[in-house]
Amino acid sequence: MTTANSELIKRAITVEIADAKVTSDKERVLATYSLGSCIGVCLYCTDNQTGGMLHYLLPDSSANPQRAKENPYIYADTGMQVLLNELFALGIKKNQIKVKIAGGAQRLKVVSGSFDIGKRNYLAIRKILWKNGMFIDSEDVGGCSPRTLYMDIIDGTVIVKSIGTERTL
Repeated sequence: MTTANSELIKRAITVEIADAKVTSDKERVLATYSLGSCIGVCLYCTDNQTGGMLHYLLPDSSANPQRAKENPYIYADTGMQVLLNELFALGIKKNQIKVKIAGGAQRLKVVSGSFDIGKRNYLAIRKILWKNGMFIDSEDVGGCSPRTLYMDIIDGTVIVKSIGTERTL
């Protein structure tokens, strides 16, 4: 592990699967691991150096509203609404937010093309953002490999790591 990697890990606030976190602590990095078909959404406001990260599993809560009540972060629609509400409560406006996403890989062999949950997750977040008048500023989605995602709160830089590669969004 390089010094830069160990520094990221020491500064990390972990966003678990079906979880979200918000922070304005400039010493910290939001991090999520094991993004396969899941999507990691990074929201960042440069005006007050505040960031939020969501790691969701499924596109739409309508299939199981009770499960969404228990944990809204499982789903794109309910998870994004809760995360946005947290940012709005801090006085952040939609037009101040930069959006970067990663994940949405095809992790299972698709027989007929209808079960590609990674693609469905990606389409869901695009639709949710569009309905909110927001757009993706940068992304690393699709493929077949899992990803790890880091967002530095000091400047909103997002680093995506995947099987021996590293990319800055």
